[in-house]
Amino acid sequence: MVRLSYRTVAIGRAVVHLLACLPLVWLFVTVNSGQAGGDPVQYIIHFLGKGALNLLILTMLVSPLARWLKQGQLMQLRRPLGLWSFAYASCHLASYVSFDLLFAWQLVGQELLQRPYLLVGISVWLTLLALAVTSFKRLQRRMGRRWQQLHNWVYLAIALAGVHYYWSVKSEIIEPSIYLAIIALLLLVRAKIHIHKWRQFFRFR
Repeated sequence: MVRLSYRTVAIGRAVVHLLACLPLVWLFVTVNSGQAGGDPVQYIIHFLGKGALNLLILTMLVSPLARWLKQGQLMQLRRPLGLWSFAYASCHLASYVSFDLLFAWQLVGQELLQRPYLLVGISVWLTLLALAVTSFKRLQRRMGRRWQQLHNWVYLAIALAGVHYYWSVKSEIIEPSIYLAIIALLLLVRAKIHIHKWRQFFRFR
């Protein structure tokens, strides 16, 4: 099997950045042209939240895809995808606090207590924040094994993100249910990979 060159992987990272930027440009044009529907605020919040979830799913897909194609270099795409997921999630949260709550900070606490899906969403954002801050190679080397233990929390983050999306909708649950099914399948695939690794570890000890 032909291994991907460094240049090819670098081009792949550039493509990731470009494709992650394009939806934001499209969102800006859509909102400013008045095509965001009757409630542009909810449109923006939903668009950014869904973008964060899509990017997180793509981040989780990199590892099984690299394993299936036997192209370990593809793992280098996880970091930009993960950082973009955090960026979208941050914009999602900022849009909610600024456009919906109008920076009424006392209302933020009330909303968190009254709406459990918001508490779940904040938990996802805090987890992604920790993963983004520790994604740099220097910190990875300093943390050693603890880095991998921390970054395993991405599995919890994506599961909670699916729950947050499902709970946040008021009527239409078909799409969130599809996302939950995709997330469950991804977690099952990752679990099988980890089980296989542990079996190989004990077999060769």
